[in-house]
Amino acid sequence: MPAHKVKLEIDQGATFDKTFTWLTGTKTKAVPVDLTGCKARSHFREDIGSDEVLIGLSTENGRIVLGGTAGTIHLFISAADTAAMNWQSAVYDLEIEFPNGTVIRRMTGSVVVSPEVTRGLVIDVGGRFVGDSLGLPFSGEVVDA
Repeated sequence: MPAHKVKLEIDQGATFDKTFTWLTGTKTKAVPVDLTGCKARSHFREDIGSDEVLIGLSTENGRIVLGGTAGTIHLFISAADTAAMNWQSAVYDLEIEFPNGTVIRRMTGSVVVSPEVTRGLVIDVGGRFVGDSLGLPFSGEVVDA
């Protein structure tokens, strides 16, 4: 079966947290694929021929979590990691390796990063600005929003 084409959209500086469910069967009788004991990996690259991996996700580095019998594939990239993304588009694929060694390329597609405008702000629980990396407002000074 060919990989499903899925476009990933990431907001730079925000947590990327997306869950997909792998189902098999017919539309009326779909059941989750059992991913118990599986591993997953994904590389984001500028283009298919690029040697450089812009970011890697895997079950080993915690950026992919598989949901066993529920068939879920959870992708996670921290806000700090998306803030460091200095690129706006990429390609990726996602492979699942089953315990018997079978590898299936489950997803493939493009990645678009929406550039962050607001950077370095620290906001407290009350929603007030506490400070930012530019010193405005001054570090420690509380300014009501």
